[in-house]
Formats: sequence, structure tokens, C-alpha cells
Amino acid sequence: MNHIEEILEHNRQFVESKEYVKYQNGKSPRKKMVIVTCMDTRLVELLPKAMNLRNGDVKIIKTAGAIVSQPFGSVMRSIMVALYELGAEEVLVVGHYDCGMASLDSEKMIGHILERGVSQEVLNTIENIGIKLPKWLKGFDNVSDGVINTVEMIRSHPLFPPNAPVHGMIIDPDTGRLDQVVNGYERQ
Repeated sequence: MNHIEEILEHNRQFVESKEYVKYQNGKSPRKKMVIVTCMDTRLVELLPKAMNLRNGDVKIIKTAGAIVSQPFGSVMRSIMVALYELGAEEVLVVGHYDCGMASLDSEKMIGHILERGVSQEVLNTIENIGIKLPKWLKGFDNVSDGVINTVEMIRSHPLFPPNAPVHGMIIDPDTGRLDQVVNGYERQ
């Protein structure tokens, strides 16, 4: 049985036994917050537990490194939807120690892209339309700077509500300890 078949079999049993009932909530976050965090697998269960979050409490957006790199990209659009349409009133950016984006070598990743079957011709076409892959694939030098830069990207967006706080934290993926980097209440 492959992974998709396993997922579908589990889902069939999940629905038949009505396990979904305990997760039913409205679409607006009870704590009126949207969290931008990393897609790291260690945070899937740890982050909500370390922050005392339950299903329905917050909106969670996951992206590599908890980075918002495009001011008019899909991550920023999701933040805006959460704020203007779904009842969120503040934003929390949560990076984590030992993040892969801190050590991301864009040239090495381009090598992996080629190894997985994407042709050099495709890469050249992407470069020719103005996308500099080494810059686009770049991570950050340290997690704290990554969180601060993302907080500033969000706060400085022309459509961002002027009085909405944007906070920044870093979580330890081993212990769940949270370190505050930016207190959004102090920066309003």
C-alpha cells in the first residue's frame, strides 16, 4: 500500500467513525490571530501544544522558513484574507532554531533541481524572464533576522491595517521553548 492509499484508508475509517466531530469549528479564529510559521515537520504538533492552541483558535500559514518574501504573493494574500475577511486582528511570525532555510545553499539546490530532471534549458528560460534563481532560493543568515525581516515585510505592506500588531518569535524545535524577538504591541 502506498502513502496515498494509506491516507485514503485512514480517512474512510475516520469519517465512518465520526472522529471529525471533535474538530468541528467555525472558520473565524477564536483567538483572532494568524500565525506564519515554518513548514518544518517538527512543528506540526509541537507548535500548537507549546502555544496552547486548539483546533479553531488561530489561522496557521506554513512556508519555508516562516518567510514572507513577496509583498503581493500568496502568503501575504492569505494574511490579508485572515485579517480582513476571517476575523484575525494580529499576526505572529514564528521561526525556529535549526531551520533549513538558515543553511540553504541555493547553488546546491539548483544542482538538485537538475538532478531531479528539470533541464538547464528550463532554468535558462526562468533566468531570461528576470527571475534570478540563486536570489529566489536564498534563505537567511540567522533565524532572528529572518523573523524580523518577515515582521517588517508584513508591517510595511501598504494594505496592512495600521493598528494591527505583528509579533515575532522563535521556537526551539526540541523543547518547544518560545523566545520573543518582536513585541508587536510595543511597535504600534
